[in-house]
Amino acid sequence: MTTAPWRDPALTASARVDDLLSRMTLEEKTAQLYGVWVGASTDGDGVAPLQREMTAEYDWDELITRGLGQLTRPFGTAPVDPALGAQALARAQRRITEAGRFGIPALAHEECLAGFTTWQATAYPVPLAWGASWDAGLVEEMAGAIGRDLRAVGVHQGLAPVLDVVRDPRWGRVEETIGEDPYLVGTIGAAYVRGLESAGIVATLKHFAGYASSAGARNLAPVRAGVREFADITLPPFEFALREGGARSVMAAYTDTDGVPASADPGLLTELLREEWGFTGTVVADYFGVGFLQTQHRIAGTEAGAAHAALAAGLDVELPTLKCYGTPLIEAVRAGEVPEALIDRAARRVLLQKCELGLLDEDWSPEPTERIDLDSTTNRALARRLAEESVVLLDNPDGLLPLAPDTRIAVVGPRAADALAMLGCYSFPSHVLTHHPDIPTGIEIPTVLRALRTELPDAKVTFTEGCGVDDPDTGGFEEAVARTAEADVCVAVLGDRAGLFGRGTSGEGCDVTDLRLPGVQGELLDSLVATGVPVVLVLLTGRPYALGRWDGRLGAVVQAFFPGEEGGPAVAGVLSGRVNPSGRLPVSVPRVPGGQPWTYLQPPLGLAGEVSNLDPTPLYAFGHGRSYTEFVWEEFTGGAPAEIGTDGTYDVSLTVRNAGGRAGAEVVQLYLHDPVASVTRPDVRLVGYRRLELEPGESRRVTFRFHAELSAFTDRRGRRVVEPGDLELRLSASSAEARHTAALRLTGPVREVGPDRRLRCETEVS
Repeated sequence: MTTAPWRDPALTASARVDDLLSRMTLEEKTAQLYGVWVGASTDGDGVAPLQREMTAEYDWDELITRGLGQLTRPFGTAPVDPALGAQALARAQRRITEAGRFGIPALAHEECLAGFTTWQATAYPVPLAWGASWDAGLVEEMAGAIGRDLRAVGVHQGLAPVLDVVRDPRWGRVEETIGEDPYLVGTIGAAYVRGLESAGIVATLKHFAGYASSAGARNLAPVRAGVREFADITLPPFEFALREGGARSVMAAYTDTDGVPASADPGLLTELLREEWGFTGTVVADYFGVGFLQTQHRIAGTEAGAAHAALAAGLDVELPTLKCYGTPLIEAVRAGEVPEALIDRAARRVLLQKCELGLLDEDWSPEPTERIDLDSTTNRALARRLAEESVVLLDNPDGLLPLAPDTRIAVVGPRAADALAMLGCYSFPSHVLTHHPDIPTGIEIPTVLRALRTELPDAKVTFTEGCGVDDPDTGGFEEAVARTAEADVCVAVLGDRAGLFGRGTSGEGCDVTDLRLPGVQGELLDSLVATGVPVVLVLLTGRPYALGRWDGRLGAVVQAFFPGEEGGPAVAGVLSGRVNPSGRLPVSVPRVPGGQPWTYLQPPLGLAGEVSNLDPTPLYAFGHGRSYTEFVWEEFTGGAPAEIGTDGTYDVSLTVRNAGGRAGAEVVQLYLHDPVASVTRPDVRLVGYRRLELEPGESRRVTFRFHAELSAFTDRRGRRVVEPGDLELRLSASSAEARHTAALRLTGPVREVGPDRRLRCETEVS
């Protein structure tokens, strides 16, 4: 028997795909460019924007005779036992391969933002908690575990990570981001990509590009970022994840920038992404993003017109289901309105990826080959470690924490006894199970209240909710005050409820007008503080909230950003002292709810000054976090002024010593201050960091190898340049707390740098 060249694994992927394309009809090629969302609801509340209006009808049996590009969320649409789900997916794949002429399986994709978004799978901390850990290695380890779970059940592609840089904390999807700094987002995001890709899963970078810069923090609102902001803040995390992580897919953003939707922007999806950066993978639509070109952006009058605009820009795959890339596109090609070459270009990219995944091989099998346990003890241990590392001790002025083991504790607040308080909007219980109220959560999620009672078995712990998350009822205040007055300390557990499209206080489509605590939680906290009993504020949130109203009035403040299924024990461990907090803020915590939005990446006019009565200085700066031990920074080298060329390097070093009585972790942060430049620059910006784990009395020396290219920025002509002149390097405990500074002068000509420039500040620890 003669094997067709496209089936021959001895040939290059390119040769195999060229042969296959030459044999396919227009309908068969087009079928590789869309997904099908089996079981998606067309009525009621959805899990994607405008899902009810945008979901298309189709005949499954007839459709798969042409082949199929993608299967959308076979595990993430409704509760399904993982083992049974793997068998069902295998059956669907067999039907697809048997129905089509070429026997090509579909590529199955799932959400995996904070773990595999399916029933009974581990719910890890959200990305904002990854940023708070400042531990790229642990994030990579977690992503590898997520990828192996996806692969075990037959999934090929994961829709993560989110690489949007926070520009306005009122935006609902802040919880899905890694933070407000492009270097932190880029390094942590690239680590996640490496982990996912190491398991053979196609990582999909979201949302390319500008989504988090939407005007007024409204989901899907237009983006009005300038060219330099876009180049220097929005894009670098994607460069990190492509160059260092090896991501094989990119998802186009919903938004438009300066009037051009990302899904129809050839400058973004082709010229920048492919021609300048050299990306060779697939570009996929955010859900219904192609159809939105017609219905929301109105740059196309028909579904075929929307398909043409997206394909021409370089968007290869319509997700989650066919609407524009199906019959409307085929008819437009037949009518001569859309060049078939655009279909060929996109289909070639899709088939090359399928070839890389082994889906074109004759011996490919959809049958699961591994034991399926999506919430293994190993997973839970990873979730616990990351949760513990991500908890940030914001304040502990009088050493109230750790709590005494035999104290009387009044636990108060709407987040203390609710397991969902730990989870973000893309966890399965918050994302899908709200539509299935009779189905159990499927995973064990200890609450803060339960975990605290376990941590401190000799303490007398009482509990009352006090109020709901976002309702106006203050009827529970009286009991909360009474329980607090009887206690030695009050632990107030406040925060968010994750949800979608207004069904939560945080999450996709859950944007806010200001940064007050939701509902009457702020008034509840006032009532508790007024008792005179010391109050420990514990925040379980998806964004930072303004805390200046209670500055100096609280015994301690602990911040956890949706820390996942092991978040309760992690927070309780910090309160008891079992865990020495080591998290650092990935976003600034504002002092007042107005005077925002603000992130720390501000040029001089964005800082406090006499030009305005509004002071945007945060209460707690980006990078801030406290510990139960004391770290001493000493033996600094790099203090004397130095000169290097605009292509040179310079080392700064110091020794960090744990001078306290217990093990802990310190995060040394390197910031760049550029006092004079040809365009305004942020007063400081992060260019390096290193997390150090130290035993009591232990010292480690850390060296940062700063390269002049880390000072590059976009000039008035749109070039990325390194300018000669004075710089200052600041070794800091936060963006506002420099411990040591090094004066540096760059000499020589202005030097233009390209996409191969250095992105990372290498560090060495001895």
